[in-house]
Amino acid sequence: MTQEIKKQPVNFSNILLGAGLNFAEVTTLGQPLEVTKTTMAANRSLTMPQAVKFVWSRGGVLGFYQGLIPWAWIEASTKGAVLLFVSAEAEYRFKTMGVSPFVAGMGGGITGGLAQAYLTMGFCTCMKTVEITRAKQAATGAATQTSFQVFKEIYKNEGIRGINKGVNAVAIRQMTNWGSRFGFSRLAEEAIRKFSGKSENQKLSAWEKIAGSVIGGGLSAWNQPIEVIRVEMQSKTNDPNRPKNLSVVGAMKYIYQGHGLKGLYRGVTPRIGLGVWQTVFMVAFGDIFKKMLNADGH
Repeated sequence: MTQEIKKQPVNFSNILLGAGLNFAEVTTLGQPLEVTKTTMAANRSLTMPQAVKFVWSRGGVLGFYQGLIPWAWIEASTKGAVLLFVSAEAEYRFKTMGVSPFVAGMGGGITGGLAQAYLTMGFCTCMKTVEITRAKQAATGAATQTSFQVFKEIYKNEGIRGINKGVNAVAIRQMTNWGSRFGFSRLAEEAIRKFSGKSENQKLSAWEKIAGSVIGGGLSAWNQPIEVIRVEMQSKTNDPNRPKNLSVVGAMKYIYQGHGLKGLYRGVTPRIGLGVWQTVFMVAFGDIFKKMLNADGH
């Protein structure tokens, strides 16, 4: 028997909840995993231990939080607000259409990811990536610019389009990220429900929700090539062989020609960790806190 979906009002409180959860996620393990992942994606010859050593050389523990203030904080709070609000509303709408939890979750995640990419992430993701990857200049002997100097240079030469360079790759990444995370998490929750013998009307425990998000977050790393392409498009580099004005396809060809298929999956290990951490916060904790705060109208 299909669980009845009750009509509920729009929950604007999910905006504040999403901002708070994503802010907490990035301030804890989120940014260190993001820095490690981005470093490996931008410096594709580095192994994970080498990337960790490289990041540590830029300031010890603080090196792993490079780009956190203000870019990651601004990005996290805004994209978290958009994601939780839009995905909750979209997932509810899909449920009212009678689709499975997996399809509803995937539809909600895709819609939320698309909204956050174009509404909030272009500028901040670009600047955060610049902050993390500009050390590549120092490695080649060139003077390292501050992130604000890089911003001024990009804006002067390319305008607002330059600042939002790679936003289409970000959109593809976020759609596949959150579509996979929500979808696979809901699928895992259904498997956990069947394994534990619970009916559709019985609620999963907090630990069962978290377990579902761990599975969903880990499986979502399948799209790592999109992330590597996004990092390459937004990175500052002095490579004379790198084509100018890279498109998504052009960046993919450039990476593949230089490092093969393995290059497109650089940083996948910390990406799995990041995917799990983000999904636990935004899916499991999101569900748990929405119920606690009576914000889960759907």
